[in-house]
Amino acid sequence: MKNLISITDLDVKEIEELIILADKIMKNPVAYSQKCQGKKLATLFFEPSTRTRLSFEAAMYELGGNVIGFSESNSSSAAKGESVADTVKVISYYADIIAMRHPKEGAPLVGAMSASVPIINAGDGGHNHPTQTLTDLFTIYREKGGFDNLTIGLCGDLKFGRTVHSLILALARYKNVKFILISPWELTIPDYIKHEVLKKYNIEYVETSDLVSVMNALDILYMTRVQRERFFNEADYIRLKDSYVLTPNKLENAKKDLSILHPLPRVNEISVEIDRDSRACYFKQAQNGKYIRMALILKLLEVE
Repeated sequence: MKNLISITDLDVKEIEELIILADKIMKNPVAYSQKCQGKKLATLFFEPSTRTRLSFEAAMYELGGNVIGFSESNSSSAAKGESVADTVKVISYYADIIAMRHPKEGAPLVGAMSASVPIINAGDGGHNHPTQTLTDLFTIYREKGGFDNLTIGLCGDLKFGRTVHSLILALARYKNVKFILISPWELTIPDYIKHEVLKKYNIEYVETSDLVSVMNALDILYMTRVQRERFFNEADYIRLKDSYVLTPNKLENAKKDLSILHPLPRVNEISVEIDRDSRACYFKQAQNGKYIRMALILKLLEVE
């Protein structure tokens, strides 16, 4: 495993190894605190980020390494017109591993073709976000103990939500997984996910626009925000942005052991009242992201 561009770059065994390692790091962080001493991570973020960028940086610092990079394209030579390929080729001389976020789908793959060090896709447009998926999987593993026999509700922006696309690709490989896809018709899951994943592998799924009617069937509820930055039309964004807001009354028929996930940032799609509910896992999920990224950095750098 040289790069991580898509969650499908990892097989089930590799995902399991990363989860086991992340769990070990979480339980005994001191044992890993100098594993990357003398190593540098470059964070090349051509698009704004809080959790992903800072969790990568925290992960490298907690492994004893150092971090270089930029947090927006305007502060890099991209503002002068430099290509992604050239940027990555040069940064490969300065760092041992690169985490890259870009608004254009496929940009990290282009970067990986020029890089001489491992590249991690930290999100490319509406396409993929594999380390968020690893975070989600680690959270589900810690909450449920595994991935088989789960009914997962994915709610909100399923069209542009790269976290949703990656999560479906990952969970589709486990036994007896069922998806309930909850969205307005304008934001339904892309056809390529339906045809190349769900239908191709005969995975059971249901599409609906009514969250409350399916709540009692869910083991996992994965909420997403309607993303202003993915819309071409401001009027469409304003019309759809409040389509689904999770409030306590909507959880009345939910299972007692439901796990509520959200990749964050939250806008208003989960009421702050839910934060006090024991089923809310999204802040734990953000914490889990640091540990799974620590595990991934160690694996890609082949540190024992």
